[in-house]
Amino acid sequence: MTEPIFDHDRLDVDRISIDYVASSFAVAKELNGCHRHACAQWLHAAQSIPLNIAEGNGKRSLKDRSRFLDNARGSALEYVAIQDVLAVTEGLNVWSHDELKRLLHRIVSMLTRLIARSDALGESAAEYNAEVEYEYRDAEYEYKDDRDRKPEPRIAPTDAASFFSRSMSTAHPR
Repeated sequence: MTEPIFDHDRLDVDRISIDYVASSFAVAKELNGCHRHACAQWLHAAQSIPLNIAEGNGKRSLKDRSRFLDNARGSALEYVAIQDVLAVTEGLNVWSHDELKRLLHRIVSMLTRLIARSDALGESAAEYNAEVEYEYRDAEYEYKDDRDRKPEPRIAPTDAASFFSRSMSTAHPR
């Protein structure tokens, strides 16, 4: 691979996931027949791992970054399940299955550590105190000096129902 240009290129997990995609495509060329649907889903999930890593690493907020890394981790776990199905149905030989599964285990472990590190770097959540919250509905800047003004009714007028039943609506009450 060439010298890293983007930030995600410097991550080991990105390079390993790219290697995994390349290995998956090499193995997928041999799959056909009843395995074609699992193969398509397998390749889609494999590609989403490095795509989510790259997109997540480009996010500024740690929360967004963690979300994309979590999506990449989820795709890797989905990939494990698809790979297991292919192995059980004899779509993958034992050697390919074991090698690819080791790579996936490494990817999932690395992503889990990156997510945990991103979560640890965030600020602690502020405690919400409902007693301090104020209701601004009657604030002085909302109304001109209308202290004698009646509040707006909260229930629809009784004559409103007849207006709607005469309208051009296609919905009719029972």
